[in-house]
This record gives sequence, C-alpha cells and structure tokens, in this order.
Amino acid sequence: MFLKEYKIQFANELSGIYDSQEIDSFFYIVLEAFHQMKRVDLVLNDALELDAMQLFQWETVLSQLKEEKPIQYILGETEFFGLPFYVNENTLIPRPETEELVDWIIQCANEKFKIEKIKILDIGTGTGCIAVSLAKNLTNAEVYALDVSEKALEIAHKNANRNNVSVTFLSQSILETEDLLREFHIIVSNPPYVRNLEKQEIKKNVLDFEPHLALFVEDNDPLLFYRKITQLAKKNLSDRGMLFFEINQYLGKEMIRLLQDYNFSDIELKKDIYGNDRMIKGLLSV
Repeated sequence: MFLKEYKIQFANELSGIYDSQEIDSFFYIVLEAFHQMKRVDLVLNDALELDAMQLFQWETVLSQLKEEKPIQYILGETEFFGLPFYVNENTLIPRPETEELVDWIIQCANEKFKIEKIKILDIGTGTGCIAVSLAKNLTNAEVYALDVSEKALEIAHKNANRNNVSVTFLSQSILETEDLLREFHIIVSNPPYVRNLEKQEIKKNVLDFEPHLALFVEDNDPLLFYRKITQLAKKNLSDRGMLFFEINQYLGKEMIRLLQDYNFSDIELKKDIYGNDRMIKGLLSV
C-alpha cells in the first residue's frame, strides 16, 4: 500500500475519536519516527510504498491510538526543550508548560548567579526532563534530581545518558525527608497538583494511562507537596537562593500566600502560553 493512501485510511479510522488537526499531528510524528521523513518529504516522495512489516508497525500504532493511548507512550519517546526523552507508563509525559518553567529558570540563573558552580535540585523528577534540560543548558550547574519512584528514576538515568549530561539521582520520598543534607542555589519542583475534584477536566488519554501517583493530590490538602518542599527549601537553599514551582492553575493566590508565610520575597506568579497561572518563583532571604 502506498503511504499516501494509508494516510487517508489512518485519518478515517481515527475520526470521531480525535479532531483532524490532532490526527494529522499523529501521522507526521509516526512518519518521522518510522521513516525519518517530514511532511515535505512525503510530498516529494508520494510513491513511497509500505512493505508488510512497515504496515504492521503502522497498524499497531493505529490500534493503540484507537484506545486513546498517548502517542508518546506508544513510541516510547518524546521531545522536550529540543532534547529527546524516553517515556513510559511510569513517568508523566513532559508538557510545553514545563518547558516554559525550564526556560524561566535558565534566564534567572544566568542573570543572578555569576559564580563558578551552582547547585540545583529537581524534586519529583519523573523522566528527568527538568533536571536534564537544566544540566544541558547551564554549563556551570551541578544538578541533583529526586523521585520516590524507582521505575521513574530508571528512565531518568537513561535520559541523562541519552543527552550526555551528568545528574545525581536520589531515590527518596520528599514527604518523609527532614533535611536534604546539601545547600542548593535553586530548588525546582513540578509535584502532583491535580485535585480529585478536577478529574472530570482530565482527558481520557491522561486519566487512563499516565501515573496517578505523579498527577493527583487529595482535595482536602492540595498544597501538601508544596508546603513540604517549601519547608525544606527554607533549610536547604542558600541565601538569596530561588525556589520554583509548576502549580495548579486554580491555586495561584494560595501559592503566593504559602511562600509569603515562609518569608520568601520577590514572589512572582507567571502565566503559561495558555494564559493560566502555571509557575511561581520565590527568593529566600536568610
């Protein structure tokens, strides 16, 4: 079967589940993964024919997309901050909003720290996307990354190796940690922040496939992780060190109050590309 003909079949079988723009995106993601071809390459090579093995690969992807499994889990990888990352069912899929957080940290670090070496800690690292991206883009950074999930840390290790960066990974529960035993210039976290009451807003492909341990927090204490991390940051940030969070878009005011309660200054709440309150920064004055 010619690939251009299969493209029509691919779209027809997914219509009703996804919109046409998303289907188109899936097709070209798979095209690049399987054939190292982009949209323009298909136009220039419209006589490309799929052999039996290639057709089987496409059909396998198609069947999983029909179940609404995320394309990143199907292919086992994604891109974040211009870098390749492995992903699986033990890790959240990195999102564009988190890229904005990484970019903000890089800007602030370059403006503020002119010292030879800065220490950064990423709490709840998952795929390691934040830690690895910071290590790749801040050459004067000594980066640490912590997670409670051993399986997530396995993927994070692979991603550090894949991107040729050095990250020290720590296996521990932040809720059971009393002291981080090191002083850091920057602490960052994208902890679980979706309340159970917000589950109805979550798409099926996220709710059914992404790890709930990394997503959800109880309705009666949605700032549980933020409060604990802020307490530790008070102990383990250097003077004028910076604390960054990705946050629940509905809890921006509550996050400002939390940082104020722990005497952080220069607090800045920032919106993401979709106009939602998504990240916050505070400065520690000892």
